[in-house]
Amino acid sequence: MKNILVCSLLSLVLFSCKKENTAVTEEIVEDQNSFVSNQNTTGGSLYSVAYQPTSTTNQIVEHKYYTLSYNEKFEQAEWVAYELKKEYLKNSNYKRPYFIEDPKVTTGSADWRNYKKSGYDKGHLCPAGDMEFSEEAYNDTFYTSNISPQKHDFNSGIWNRIEQKTRYWADKYNDIYVVTGGVLKDSDKKIGTEKVSVPKYFYKIVLAKSGKEHKAIAFLVPNEDSDKSIYDFVVPVETLEKMTGIDFFPNLKNLKSSKDF
Repeated sequence: MKNILVCSLLSLVLFSCKKENTAVTEEIVEDQNSFVSNQNTTGGSLYSVAYQPTSTTNQIVEHKYYTLSYNEKFEQAEWVAYELKKEYLKNSNYKRPYFIEDPKVTTGSADWRNYKKSGYDKGHLCPAGDMEFSEEAYNDTFYTSNISPQKHDFNSGIWNRIEQKTRYWADKYNDIYVVTGGVLKDSDKKIGTEKVSVPKYFYKIVLAKSGKEHKAIAFLVPNEDSDKSIYDFVVPVETLEKMTGIDFFPNLKNLKSSKDF
């Protein structure tokens, strides 16, 4: 009789634990479908699971505040993706560090010296200006896996204007998700001893959630100076997917892409 009682109590405890774990799992799944994630200063947000693009190289590198897919053939990331919250929008006077190779890129990211006297800027993909809420986050943008050759007038001109508009949208929507990269497959010009490819075009996609729906705005911009409106470079997300071979939001269906952002 005593043994029967003990077994019954154990069964009750196991059933309770199983029920509790099931509830936690259901909560995680629900959170993955919510744009507003629970990311904090320790990193590890569920947003990366919900919105992360596919990789054509299977070399995905996760840093604390951004993720990238490195393409060794072109010696740069094919995309860099990160979350930008309204609360992250700060101006800090951090000392600008030196660019260093990314220790997490197994094939080795390109040395910064490839850019020296090349005539091209070391253009950030995840902008340092988006990561000034933390010195650690700011410094992490100076891995060479996070840069791509950009013409100076492009980097400081039309591209800078799109980056500033992206921060405006982070303030407007409270929380956005950003994907940036160069269109690599048509790159024919190369710089440095490691032959870093110079993209002819760069793209940026901004994803936001408004009510129950997601919407996105995507830009495709030649690596050249331009005085045009940033909206002259808006394209459907599908256009970028065809050009790059990347499925940018595989977990989202019926995504609306338009200039109305």
